[in-house]
Amino acid sequence: MKLYPLTFEPILKERIWGGRNLETLYGKSLPADARVGEAWEISDRPGDESVIARGPLRGKSIHWLMENYAADLLGPRDPMPARFPMLIKIIDAQDTLSLQVHPPADVATRLGGEPKTEMWYVARAEPGAELFVGLKHGVSRADFEEKLAAQSVAECFHRIGVVEGDAMFLPSGRVHALGAGMVIFEVQQNSDTTYRVFDWNRVDRDGQARALHIPQSLASIDFGDFAPALLPRTVTAAQPGKVRPLVQDKLFEVNLRQWSERDEMNLPSGRMRIFGVVQGALCVDGEGESVEIGAGQFCLVPAQCAGTVVRASGAVSFLDIQ
Repeated sequence: MKLYPLTFEPILKERIWGGRNLETLYGKSLPADARVGEAWEISDRPGDESVIARGPLRGKSIHWLMENYAADLLGPRDPMPARFPMLIKIIDAQDTLSLQVHPPADVATRLGGEPKTEMWYVARAEPGAELFVGLKHGVSRADFEEKLAAQSVAECFHRIGVVEGDAMFLPSGRVHALGAGMVIFEVQQNSDTTYRVFDWNRVDRDGQARALHIPQSLASIDFGDFAPALLPRTVTAAQPGKVRPLVQDKLFEVNLRQWSERDEMNLPSGRMRIFGVVQGALCVDGEGESVEIGAGQFCLVPAQCAGTVVRASGAVSFLDIQ
């Protein structure tokens, strides 16, 4: 079977810190009165498998693709993963998220979890929005544990103000949290292992506090990770348009591209690409299928696709993920 450019139905996640921005900004249909914090745009998690939205394979899941056409979807891999290797989300943080960490690979194996490296791209930010990332200079593990016992561990975190267009890389082991008042695009390993350090003493609608994972967190935190910086904003000329490199990692590569009307790119086959529109719109044509995606939407071009053309529909800013 010939694969073609694919779009998926978003999987919506209600969160205590969520809001309604995914509807107002990106037109996603949210349940009434729900505080939706996450839209899982491309996911192959057990129980949360993205479903193809259009074309001949409409209704099939991404896990079905991995079971039947993994090499055609991803291109050459050794070993070939059993599940799609990335998880793509849009997050609406209207309140501050829990202070948390994801385990590095060696620790994850011992703890029965999964490693999780990720990156954030800030699509919207209210004045005063900030990230909690890494530790302040000089904070030791003993300092951290002392503040943890006093429920003031947030004082140990490096805090950095952000505006629209900022981005942060988060390798496994880096303690972090999103502050209130921002919408981000997140690219991560296919993992859902999160160890909460502190959750601001919040309770859910039933009056229950969310579980914390103190021993696992202390085993996972990189206590030598001080005051990490935002990713560079360096933009260079490209063919076409302009490009801003964000992440070049063995797990995934992410570039921000800025195109003008009539800009287009012919994609080579052999490597999967994912395009996520931040502003504007893109048209993706390949294997007899044409897909237009606007802000807050993603298109996956399988590695097998030959002759695929990506075109700007006016001025557009988008993430190019590989």
